[in-house]
Amino acid sequence: MLDELDKRIIEELCISSQGSYRQIAKRLGVHPTTLIQRVKNLEEQGIVKGYRANVDYLKLGYEFMALVHIYTEGDILDVQAKIKAMDNVLAIFDVTGECDSIAWVACKNRDQFSDLIKRMLTIHGIKKTNTYVVLNMIKDPYQFIPDLNIAGDHQDGAI
Repeated sequence: MLDELDKRIIEELCISSQGSYRQIAKRLGVHPTTLIQRVKNLEEQGIVKGYRANVDYLKLGYEFMALVHIYTEGDILDVQAKIKAMDNVLAIFDVTGECDSIAWVACKNRDQFSDLIKRMLTIHGIKKTNTYVVLNMIKDPYQFIPDLNIAGDHQDGAI
């Protein structure tokens, strides 16, 4: 169970994990040793999985981004593992609905993009794909900060 300090730590790390433990501890009003132990506990619980820069893929030359709906027959987990291992796959989602999986991909040019989709289609177990090219990213998923009810938990969702 997360207490209020754990929730505040998670929020701080979601906003920016770039600062030192000393800086973050000062903002939270706790001793750095307390913060370090709490972060270590959150990591051990698998709540905090790691730290990385929020990169603008377009500025790095990845001009073609897409969501690829993948329809399978047979071993879905094997198909997902093969797609996960492919270059230019940012994420693979196991979903409900019409398709079985959705891959988020980023490629530097049209040829690389075309090659990636064609390589996906050669994977045994993929029946077909349906690709949605991303025109603009309105909200980056790394901008999401979970609502941990820091101001107070509401049992029934009422404010």
